[in-house]
Amino acid sequence: MTQVYFHCSNTRGVLMDRRGTSVTSLTEACEAATSMMRSLVATVSLEDWRDWAVHVSDEDGEEIVILPFAFVLGKAH
Repeated sequence: MTQVYFHCSNTRGVLMDRRGTSVTSLTEACEAATSMMRSLVATVSLEDWRDWAVHVSDEDGEEIVILPFAFVLGKAH
């Protein structure tokens, strides 16, 4: 098990994940990040998530992968 953190950012700021999540693989970390992105996008808000990205980091703060929210949103029309 590895503890990973899902920090979200855009050009205006960063949302830090202080709790983290335990995962057993990179695949599981990416699936958790995708689920978190879908949840944020589905929340009623005025936020335009197209320029956001989630930075998946390990417990040492090393970045493992970056996934743009566009991954779950698709291309703008």
